[in-house]
Amino acid sequence: MLLIPCPWCGPRAQIEFAYGGDATVQRPADDAPESAWHEFVHLRDNPRGPHDEWWQHSAGCRGWFRVRRDTLTHAILGSAPPGAQLVDKLP
Repeated sequence: MLLIPCPWCGPRAQIEFAYGGDATVQRPADDAPESAWHEFVHLRDNPRGPHDEWWQHSAGCRGWFRVRRDTLTHAILGSAPPGAQLVDKLP
C-alpha cells in the first residue's frame, strides 16, 4: 500500500485517494485539430522512473494535488498543491 502525502492533511493510505492522471500532459486548445485531441486522449508515454501525477484526496479534504512517484519502485518522492513547485523529498 502507498502512503501518499496530502499537502493539507499529511500522509494517508492510498485507499483515501483517486488517481487523476498524468500531470505532464497539456490539454489542447478547444479549437485544436482532431489529431491533437487524438494524441491527448489516446497516446501516452509509459515512463520508467520519476513521474508527475494528479491525485485527489477523495476521502479527506477532496483537494487535487501533484505527486512525484517513481513508477519503477512506487516510492513517493514529493507532493505539492496545484501551481506550487514540486520538490523531491528523497529519503
